[in-house]
Amino acid sequence: MDATNTATVEPTLESLNARALPQWFDDAKFGIFIHWGMFAIPAFAEKHGNIHETFVKKYDTAVARTPYTEWYANAIKVPGTESYEYHQKTYNGAPYQSFKKPFLDGLKDWDPAEWAELFRKSGAQYVVLVTKHHDGFCLWPSAITNPNEEDWFTERDIVGELADAVRAAGLRFGIYYSGGIDWTFNRKPLRTLAQFMGSVPGGKYEAYAMAQVRELVDRYQPSILWNDIAWPGNLKPLLGLFADYYNAVPDGLVNDRWMHAAWYARVLRTKPAQWLLDWSLKRSIKKSKGGGVMVPPRIPHSDFRTPEYTSFDTLQKKKWEATRGMSHSFGFNRNDTPDDYETPENLLTGFIDAVSKNGNLLLNVGPRGVDGSIPEPQLERLEFFGNWLKKNGHAIYGARPWHQTDAKTTCGLDVRFTTKGDTLNVIVLGTPASSEIRLEDTIIAAKSGKAPDGSPVTVEQQGSTCVLRMEKSLDEEPAHTLTFELLEVYA
Repeated sequence: MDATNTATVEPTLESLNARALPQWFDDAKFGIFIHWGMFAIPAFAEKHGNIHETFVKKYDTAVARTPYTEWYANAIKVPGTESYEYHQKTYNGAPYQSFKKPFLDGLKDWDPAEWAELFRKSGAQYVVLVTKHHDGFCLWPSAITNPNEEDWFTERDIVGELADAVRAAGLRFGIYYSGGIDWTFNRKPLRTLAQFMGSVPGGKYEAYAMAQVRELVDRYQPSILWNDIAWPGNLKPLLGLFADYYNAVPDGLVNDRWMHAAWYARVLRTKPAQWLLDWSLKRSIKKSKGGGVMVPPRIPHSDFRTPEYTSFDTLQKKKWEATRGMSHSFGFNRNDTPDDYETPENLLTGFIDAVSKNGNLLLNVGPRGVDGSIPEPQLERLEFFGNWLKKNGHAIYGARPWHQTDAKTTCGLDVRFTTKGDTLNVIVLGTPASSEIRLEDTIIAAKSGKAPDGSPVTVEQQGSTCVLRMEKSLDEEPAHTLTFELLEVYA
């Protein structure tokens, strides 16, 4: 427990925003996201590149054509999409509910302890499980009755079993909940982004979502409450939820996807408002260079921000967490080829870049629905992270940004910086061609440092270029960490 957060929290913005960021989260840097559910049985989505590219190319039906397999339940409602055609051909147009039995049958092969050990070996420090996605299906035996779908949950307590296994492995456990979207409460087919944004259910859904999140907090005491899309209720009861959560879990955190219901949310449910917003969004997305729509807006209270399949270019004062899948989907896609996966090296580079700018990485795994196994390309990337962090974790865990986040070598390699106290970590992304590294526009006030093997590194300042000389060239690795004891520590 963080000693700074032992005081009782009141349900006011003043009290909530006065909480210090729990140190464990700032230290952890690397977490595992898990998208797993009934959607992993069909495991199908269209492939037009990443989600931003889908909105650029296919805006008028993009919500039904995203690369996200976890959105399958909506995609099969829209004739003309590949998911619709696949569902008709493969499952004869059976209702989405028909995937419940094969998913439950596959649980007999699932071993939560095996997952937890795999995540521990990857170097992750926390795990966030999707407990209910947009299809509304719950991965725990909820006592809160869904008025629109009978027994829409698992009798086996997936959430509880994984929480126990993750904690036994020495990791933190958090929960994801789709508060803004639940297709058992709003069954309209969604095609455009404005329709999606305007589909947050009203009526009984607010009380249902609040009761379920409180149930999750009471049962599992999660270290993170990771809500998605928006929140169906007003601000005051939401602040009450946050206060009660923090008082129950003093070192807990909430993310930034709790945009509460307001007048514009009600307006957005109307067709004229959706038409106008679609007209604007379609123009702006096509003009954007990529990823801008995937940064959630700022809200009255949150502990960290969550850009999705994108990141921040500069050092951020507020803590943030980049979230992404290893391919273009979070949920497992049976049609993914090796070329659809981001390379391990690029995933690692993005992770190091995020840490240098005050961010974490929440990297997703999408297990198969039939048996809970994690696909081989994903296992390979987890192993890759684990191997690198074994050697370089001292530059990541517990580190903080330096006053300068990045640099380039004269030979064109990117460099990132992190600090711990008076120790500076210089992380070279790639392998220099020689034993001399010249950093442009960088001043390092240090007498000497150490190479990855512990051998000395000398420092010479030549104007604005910092010259680092090692005893020998570095072996081929995706990234190398050199450490220096600073003579001057920058605030």
